[in-house]
Amino acid sequence: MIKSFIGRSDVDDLEKVLDQYILYQDILIELEPERVLYLAVPNSIFDDLFEEPIGKLLLRNHRLKLITFDPKQEVIKQWITPS
Repeated sequence: MIKSFIGRSDVDDLEKVLDQYILYQDILIELEPERVLYLAVPNSIFDDLFEEPIGKLLLRNHRLKLITFDPKQEVIKQWITPS
């Protein structure tokens, strides 16, 4: 889960998160292939980053699955899977 992006830029933070996501996904495929990995992001990060062209590109061209949530209400807002 991404709690906040606090690095030099959102793109730098996203790069680190994606590296970690890919690593976890590859490990799960080997150890527990029936499980599905999602990246959980607060609505604010989704709105700031994944609604921008770079975020839309990631959703369109990669195996990234997302859950967006409201951290204050502690509720899931969206489940997003690649088409």
